[in-house]
Amino acid sequence: MVAIRGLGFAYRRKPPLFTGLDLDLSDGVIYGLLGKNGAGKTTLLKLICGLLFPRAGACTVLDENPRRRSPELLKQIYYVPEELYLPRLDAASYADLYGRFYPLFDPDELKRCLRELEVDDRERLATLSYGQKRKFLLAFALASGCRLVILDEPTNGLDIPSKSQLRRLIASASRDKRTFLISTHQVRDMEGLLESIIIVDGGRVILSRDLRGAAGRFAMRLSAQEPDPARALYVEKVVGGYAVVTERRDADEPAIDLETLFNMTIARGGRGEELLGSPAGEEKR
Repeated sequence: MVAIRGLGFAYRRKPPLFTGLDLDLSDGVIYGLLGKNGAGKTTLLKLICGLLFPRAGACTVLDENPRRRSPELLKQIYYVPEELYLPRLDAASYADLYGRFYPLFDPDELKRCLRELEVDDRERLATLSYGQKRKFLLAFALASGCRLVILDEPTNGLDIPSKSQLRRLIASASRDKRTFLISTHQVRDMEGLLESIIIVDGGRVILSRDLRGAAGRFAMRLSAQEPDPARALYVEKVVGGYAVVTERRDADEPAIDLETLFNMTIARGGRGEELLGSPAGEEKR
């Protein structure tokens, strides 16, 4: 689906953001893209879409170079950015105007998703609240039929019920062998949906793994007393005590949650792959 090798990128008059970044995305997987502020998550999404161009290395999407922005490739990619713009059209007019760019666009699926997300399709889109605008574009992305759907901070502005509805809709859409790449800071909103995680830090991918396999390698428990760091892989101060991560030796032990796995990987300087037994960037399926 996506293959990136030795990618380098820098904005003008700024230090390099990526140096030698490698990444592979497979068909039919829901990926979570995680990283600290300024790690380059949105930039990476735009490089994959062909909205930005790498300074070095290679990026291919569906066996094409996205910088060429060929119609054959663009009709297979749908990108919902964090910053939104919608014209003064109603949902039907928008679907009629933009849906024709996507051969597998399904207007009935759009209506269904809008009902699920409780968006009034009679209103002019430009007059909707920020959260309703986001839900409309997410519904359009799901109805587009695109093989690669890229979502940047999709739960921003969504209330709790809408987040749950969105997770169900994405899970249902992914059964059609569609790939979702979701960049988020709100990892708890996506937990239970993501199948694989990608963590970027310091200009490279420091962890790219099947989430169930990665989380299943570690156990996490709460301790009221500060533990001996030598006896734990990672210790984090939390409300009521300490979260302690160790190797998981018993299936009954609670697995590490996604937020703690991210914090541990960052704290260990990207050595999470060493713990899991493979070099960074190698996708385990």
